[in-house]
Amino acid sequence: MTKQNRMAIFDPSMKGFIHLEKKEGIAKICFGHPQGNSVPPELLDQLTSLLVQAENDTHVRVVILASKGEGAFCAGASLHALKDVKTLEQGTAFFMGFARLINTLRKMTKFVIARVHGRIVGGGVGLVAACDYAFANEKASIKLSELSIGIGPYVIEPAVSRKIGVTAFTQLSLDSKTWKTASWATEKGLYSHLSDNTETLDAALNEKAMLFASYSPEACKALRELHWKDTDHWEKLLPKNAEITAKLALSDFTQNFIKSL
Repeated sequence: MTKQNRMAIFDPSMKGFIHLEKKEGIAKICFGHPQGNSVPPELLDQLTSLLVQAENDTHVRVVILASKGEGAFCAGASLHALKDVKTLEQGTAFFMGFARLINTLRKMTKFVIARVHGRIVGGGVGLVAACDYAFANEKASIKLSELSIGIGPYVIEPAVSRKIGVTAFTQLSLDSKTWKTASWATEKGLYSHLSDNTETLDAALNEKAMLFASYSPEACKALRELHWKDTDHWEKLLPKNAEITAKLALSDFTQNFIKSL
């Protein structure tokens, strides 16, 4: 992979990484963090920037979103980073990371495929829900844990409800301490393809990515606009929901929970 086709970002202070690779019209963005591949604000911003880069690259036809290792795919927002939030302004800025990320995915013209190799929690569920197609293995169970820590999945709710429906979202958000299986997530529509193991997952994913890359960019753009119709109001809705979440994050319940970590 040449330097032109690979870009890596590493921040020692957050001990996480993200990089982008390009090959045969397919851009693969991979991120990692030692805390269950959680995404602190800096990593969220970098992920959003690389998605914009892939969107603006005329040589890229399809984007694959993946994470490091064989454990969790994404543990959502970093609770460690949330400890530094002391004001409503800081809290809103913290949760705006996911708002910007989801709105960026929503407005892209290229299909985005998620490679989900393990468990996903909270914002990670929203990230996968905002992708067009998701491949997962049987280890990819899901949980929305927000209620158990005194907040709620407000920012990601529009993306998750759009993907799995309001009834399934209600159940998932209320069962905040219960893991739902990958089969449950597939049945509800979060995952498009479920594999027994990572090897078969990657084989199916790569085949689908090559197929998507062979389609007309103009047709993909038009179809994606159809898929995401009636979501323009998210531009204002998600920032509003970020502020709601920030207010809850400053509550005594959530602050005591965070201090106990």
